[in-house]
Amino acid sequence: QVQLVESGGGLVQAGGSLRLSCEASGIIFSIITMGWYRQAPGKQRELVASITRGRNTNYSDSVKGRFTISRDNAKNTVYLQMNSLKPEDTAVYYCNAKPDILTWGKGTLVTVSS
Repeated sequence: QVQLVESGGGLVQAGGSLRLSCEASGIIFSIITMGWYRQAPGKQRELVASITRGRNTNYSDSVKGRFTISRDNAKNTVYLQMNSLKPEDTAVYYCNAKPDILTWGKGTLVTVSS
């Protein structure tokens, strides 16, 4: 049974940092390209970062230079380091494979105050 559990969200002031974690189970994590997605209020869910099995990374233009995705295959965990946060980064953040073929977890809420 596939399970994705996100954590690390919270309330932070603009300019601050947060580190999100997502632990996966029920999959062969090490071979899967993983991604971080987010869904802001009233908007569609979007992919913001991804990392391949070879640790090649890609970022959306909106987060490039501020967010860093990484993975620890021994812990079946993918991380998202978020720096220089902006109010427009406020959203529920989810991890999933890329493409998003796994059952979604509950996500973790990130709120950035101005």
